[in-house]
Amino acid sequence: MTMLRIVRDEGGFAFAVLLLVTLAVASLTGAAMVLGTNSRLITNAHERQDMLETVADDGLEFGRARLNANPSLYPDDGFVVLDSAQATDGFGNPIPGVTRVVYAGPVGITSGQYGVYGAIVSVARDAGRGIAVRRSQIMQESFSKYAYFTDIEPSDIAFGGGDQIYGPVHSNDDIKIYESRATFHKEVTTAGVVANYGQFRRSYGTFLEGVREGVPRIEMPQTAEFDRLRVQAQAGGTAFTAPGGPNPTGRAKMRIEFVALDLNGDGDTRDADEGFIRVYVSNDFNWVVGAVPENDMKNAETCGDFHGTNPRTFVSAREHTLHNYGHTWEDALNKARNPRCFLGGDSTLFGAFRENDGKGRWLRWNGPIDPRVANRYPEIKDFLFPITRALNPDFKGVIFVDGDVAISGTVRGRVTLAATGNIIIADDIEYVTNPSQGTCEDILGLFSRNDIVISNTPLNAPWKAKSTASYTTYDDSKDEWIHAFVLALNRFWVEGYDGGSKVDEPCEGTSWGRGCLYLTGGIVQRTRGPVGTTGGTGYLKRYSYDQCGVSAPPPYFPTTGRFARSQYFDVDPVDFGDAASYFQRLQAGN
Repeated sequence: MTMLRIVRDEGGFAFAVLLLVTLAVASLTGAAMVLGTNSRLITNAHERQDMLETVADDGLEFGRARLNANPSLYPDDGFVVLDSAQATDGFGNPIPGVTRVVYAGPVGITSGQYGVYGAIVSVARDAGRGIAVRRSQIMQESFSKYAYFTDIEPSDIAFGGGDQIYGPVHSNDDIKIYESRATFHKEVTTAGVVANYGQFRRSYGTFLEGVREGVPRIEMPQTAEFDRLRVQAQAGGTAFTAPGGPNPTGRAKMRIEFVALDLNGDGDTRDADEGFIRVYVSNDFNWVVGAVPENDMKNAETCGDFHGTNPRTFVSAREHTLHNYGHTWEDALNKARNPRCFLGGDSTLFGAFRENDGKGRWLRWNGPIDPRVANRYPEIKDFLFPITRALNPDFKGVIFVDGDVAISGTVRGRVTLAATGNIIIADDIEYVTNPSQGTCEDILGLFSRNDIVISNTPLNAPWKAKSTASYTTYDDSKDEWIHAFVLALNRFWVEGYDGGSKVDEPCEGTSWGRGCLYLTGGIVQRTRGPVGTTGGTGYLKRYSYDQCGVSAPPPYFPTTGRFARSQYFDVDPVDFGDAASYFQRLQAGN
């Protein structure tokens, strides 16, 4: 009986063990099933989130494409909805339960003074409360991004002569290249083709970053831009009206002279508040730009030589003709005496500054005068228009002229000069800080409703005092220097490009007529204008591209209306909240 009892106890124990093992296995199986289910749920959630993020990313490019196709959609303030619909996949098939909303609007300083910057925000949601938010910073491309841009390429002008173009190039017309070849260091785009007909060949061009043909046209700025720029200039007291009446080519009755002054006595003019302009007006358009007859300079009042040593006194050819100065006017203009020509109104002509010189006058600045200006430059203090916020808080970076205007001088600051007439380059126009340094401290945009033209005068070309005389350089440099982005709704060109000397002012060792045309910046024009000929007249081009045109364009300089990508952001949905509050924060710079 005892033995039987023992057997029964062992059977009960085995059953208990079996039950425990079964329960453990069932528990493990259940746990595995739960883990497997959770894993699938997690995987599905990740896949769903990845899909939402892809949909949101696609929305950024969709929004930019819509704005580039129709720039009028872009608002001046606030934001707009560019898309609000059920999301689709890459094949255009609807994605069940997923929607996408794409917003766009300006951010930061929205006036346009420092460029047009904005944001595209794309929000993707699903029915399970999943959300992905993406933001792309965008900026409207300024026309200053181009080293060269034309709407129309003339049939008789093309790239060649070993041209080296270092910035982006675009034309709405066919691009033509002569057998003498050209090298393009940045991408070239054309709404037409690179010509492979007649005397032109595509193979004559070297395209280091490629060329794209048949791209969409980029329209030239509208004349309505001038009304906007006039308003900005009026705010800063730098809007002017030139004296009325027609002017011949290369002439003007108003001149704006850029001036850089050392206000703090540190020996340079690079400080942020040391940029000014002076404005001269006269009814004598020849006097304003220093134009005198060639082959008959005996009555020239802006050309002559210097007498004495302390001080040296300028004596014009006309004074030599009227009075005895020890030699004739022909001798005064002879190379041996280092003769010079000046622009009308220049203090050198009179030995001192004159507000009214009998032929023209300098305009007065009506704003406050900084004590440093008054102390260091008392003679001209009333005639200096500050072009910096430091001394002119309302200055918007814009100078505006109704009519034709001539320009010259040294630029300190960031300025766009717009004119409803022609802009005439009367003499060199250079930055205080050499643009090759790439600091973008100084920049000048020139925007003309008509032409931007280099005048044909003794300051810009060698000149003959009389028909039997040799060509003489009457300026301080035989070359022409222009630091600026030029935008002409007609053309940029050189007056008298096909006449005059062919050999008297070499360009970097090459025999030429008017020396080198050193232009650093970019050229945008409706149709290409001539600057010289292959026979040696006019200038030999030496153009350089200024990268600041992309990163720090001139204030309020016209834009192409096309938006380029900038920074990309993955936005925390909690930070996003709603579109209205989010764009308010962006526009406040937060």
